[in-house]
Amino acid sequence: MRHKQSKQIKPGATIGILGGGQLGRMIALAGRAMGYRFVTMDPTPDAPCGQTADEQIVARYDDVEAAMRLAAASDVISYEFENVDAQVAEVLESKSYVPQGSRLLRITQNRIREKTAIQEMGIPVAPFRVVASLADLQQAVRELGLPAVMKTATGGYDGKGQWVLKREEELAEAYETLAKAGTELIVEQFVPFELELSVIAARNPDGDLAVFPTAENVHQDNILHLSIVPARVSAEIRERAERIALTIVEKLDVVGLLAIEMFLTRDGQLYVNELAPRPHNSGHYTMEACATSQFEQHVRAVCNLPLGSTELLTPVVMVNILGEHLQPILDRIDALPRSAKLHLYGKAESKEKRKMGHLNVLAPTVEEALGLIEKLEIWSTKTEVQS
Repeated sequence: MRHKQSKQIKPGATIGILGGGQLGRMIALAGRAMGYRFVTMDPTPDAPCGQTADEQIVARYDDVEAAMRLAAASDVISYEFENVDAQVAEVLESKSYVPQGSRLLRITQNRIREKTAIQEMGIPVAPFRVVASLADLQQAVRELGLPAVMKTATGGYDGKGQWVLKREEELAEAYETLAKAGTELIVEQFVPFELELSVIAARNPDGDLAVFPTAENVHQDNILHLSIVPARVSAEIRERAERIALTIVEKLDVVGLLAIEMFLTRDGQLYVNELAPRPHNSGHYTMEACATSQFEQHVRAVCNLPLGSTELLTPVVMVNILGEHLQPILDRIDALPRSAKLHLYGKAESKEKRKMGHLNVLAPTVEEALGLIEKLEIWSTKTEVQS
């Protein structure tokens, strides 16, 4: 279906980006190679995207006046993370060309709306309940059982804003702690999954679709550690995951990219966990391993160009570089495998658990790539798969 706002933005035009983090930086790097100019808006001076854009407007995300300056300087506007102020996005949508729109933001900014929308498509999600009191929480646990996962409906990433409930004795403390966020709370039945998978799909305003190969994700301390591609599951499961992703993208009338995180259970069931309407950490592997990177694809999609090939050219493992890994990486830069591609984000301050960059290791097999990463002895081998 053709998007109601459908026009082609050709190279030479200026793309505005709400948000100035590493995703915006890599969008700008890909887009500049195609001939586009960039202006970004972010409260942090010299933000990662600001370093690669032609101009950075330093302002808070809810600053409507600054957003209007962004609109005036841009031929098309995109956003690089979903916690952009939705009211600002709505204002921009009425005053400028924002093909992603604010509807998708509104859905993906709230876990209740997101899970309800997915469920209405007939796609499985973990059974959930909305809770507004301790009594609601106790009733939800009676219905869903333990363990269960309580989350804030808005905000939270990398495991923040969550509590894995294991015993009834901790319900009061968990509710009191998460209720301080002042947002709605949701309780989900714990899915005893074997693996987490993610798929990134793209759609342009004319309705062209493309899907990237399924990634297998491994977490440490609730932060993505590795993305392994091809995922070590059957071709049938990979294809099913990709079909789910394309269904969601079509049903939500997405423009740009949508990342879909899924749980795979022992009996082969797939449950959608979360959506992200943007390039995604688990898609960084595409930068060298696919014919088109997720960042180039995002530019193509929002500018209504034909989408690029998503063919996987080589097996790959992406490993995140957090603050504690940055200096070891720099110290051992001469020891990096020839097939390793280093990407650093230009963040001013290195903090523990903060994403500072990533390494894409290409190899004939994912097992060989994992072996090369292990030989560097930078990352702990203890991993947990937990969302």
